[in-house]
Amino acid sequence: MKNNGYDWVFVGPEVPLIEGIVDDFAAAGIKAFGPSKAAAQIEGSKDFAKQLMDRHNIPTAQYKTFSDLEMAQDYVHEHGAPIVIKADGLAAGKGVTVAMDEHTAQRALEDIFIDHRFGSAGAKVVIEDFLDGQEFSLMSFVNGTDFWPMPISQDHKRAHDGDEGPNTGGMGAYSPVPQIPQSVVDEAIEKIVRPTVEGMAEEGTPFTGILYAGLIATADGPKVIEFNARFGDPETEVVLPKLTSDLGAGISAILDGETPEFTWDESNATLGVVIASNGYPENVIKGARVPEIEVDEDSHVYYAGVASDEHGNLVANSGRVLLVETSAPDIKSAQDKVYAIID
Repeated sequence: MKNNGYDWVFVGPEVPLIEGIVDDFAAAGIKAFGPSKAAAQIEGSKDFAKQLMDRHNIPTAQYKTFSDLEMAQDYVHEHGAPIVIKADGLAAGKGVTVAMDEHTAQRALEDIFIDHRFGSAGAKVVIEDFLDGQEFSLMSFVNGTDFWPMPISQDHKRAHDGDEGPNTGGMGAYSPVPQIPQSVVDEAIEKIVRPTVEGMAEEGTPFTGILYAGLIATADGPKVIEFNARFGDPETEVVLPKLTSDLGAGISAILDGETPEFTWDESNATLGVVIASNGYPENVIKGARVPEIEVDEDSHVYYAGVASDEHGNLVANSGRVLLVETSAPDIKSAQDKVYAIID
């Protein structure tokens, strides 16, 4: 960084954030847009996040945390289904099981505690009450107690069509979310985002960076499903194309302690669909050739899990391979346009 004369760094992935890379940059005198190791625990530990919400009266599902399989099993048996089982630590978006019956919940506990599917991330589990409602994602640029919300989006995590299959890191998203009224968004900002950033600052772990709030609009108002300490994927690919101001200038202003300018296109809808490897998320089959995808000026292809073979062709190298995004006057038009591209 110093050798190349860069002014600041934006840290994207969650693992280096949680391992403290922003602290390392700070120690070296380099500005970095991202949370400290302590603040990044809002994503690194679901139990940490739930306790934070408890202390600051931030609406979320009732929960219990367990580090013992038998105690967790007893709780699930007594509570009944539906119920939600979450590995405490990072699990690449695959550590959550929404169990509609007790057998599925008990099997999820065995995956975590006996099969050690998530390694040390499964040393503890958070077991939550099931919440019913429309989910949405609200991301904000944050600097201490100041924050600038982005347009909301909705991602879809199930692996297969028709909202079927296991949870993934996300198979598609769109923005705006017509079924979420602005009054609910406003309530989420005031009752969730604001007390979260103010609470973290009050406790000595001020947050700088992107705060992702995964929310659900229940009959009792919006509640938190999860927090992330960085941009969401695939939500970012449908939110940032709506930004009409300069992203870099906005972040630079925040790091300089100034008021940033973020302006958004509210006249169009954006929608993105993930192309994933066969077998994703459980048994990924790598190596399939990635065809060239032609798009117009209103569409983009965002590559992720790809590599080059010996002939220079792109091949699938991970679970989620790429995302195709487009904009159109409404969600249905954008959906039709994306599927015309990928089909």
